[in-house]
Amino acid sequence: MSPESVSPPPLPVVWRPRKGRVVAYGFAGLIMLGALLMALLLPPPFTPADRVAMLLLGGVIAGVLHLLGRCRVEADEQGITVVNPLRVHRYEWPEVLAVTLVESEPWAKIDFADGATVGAMGLQGSEKERTVRQVRELAALIRERGEAEETR
Repeated sequence: MSPESVSPPPLPVVWRPRKGRVVAYGFAGLIMLGALLMALLLPPPFTPADRVAMLLLGGVIAGVLHLLGRCRVEADEQGITVVNPLRVHRYEWPEVLAVTLVESEPWAKIDFADGATVGAMGLQGSEKERTVRQVRELAALIRERGEAEETR
């Protein structure tokens, strides 16, 4: 299947990694469960403050895992939103030039008219064929919605 043969999906659409979310939220749940068990089962020399600290530490670790699990790329009528762990990027369709997925890279990259390139962690290279299909769908939307015009 060639990239040009992929038709754009209906909008709005959200692309997110499947494996990364399962791993991130699975570990977050296990860590919170472990922190809760540790807080409940700590022997007497430990104080209630130690138990609370154990729960807070588990919560911080689960929060970091949530940041990894929330990664996604959203497309709607106005443009795209790239949600990465620490930043959310919003671009209108005329600003978007291309999306690329290099085989050795961990995630796709999106190029913009202002010269910026943003890694789209929601399009994980580790999910091989699924991500290739998602990148082709996004590329079809970019072609359909129009790239930025050349400025002279």
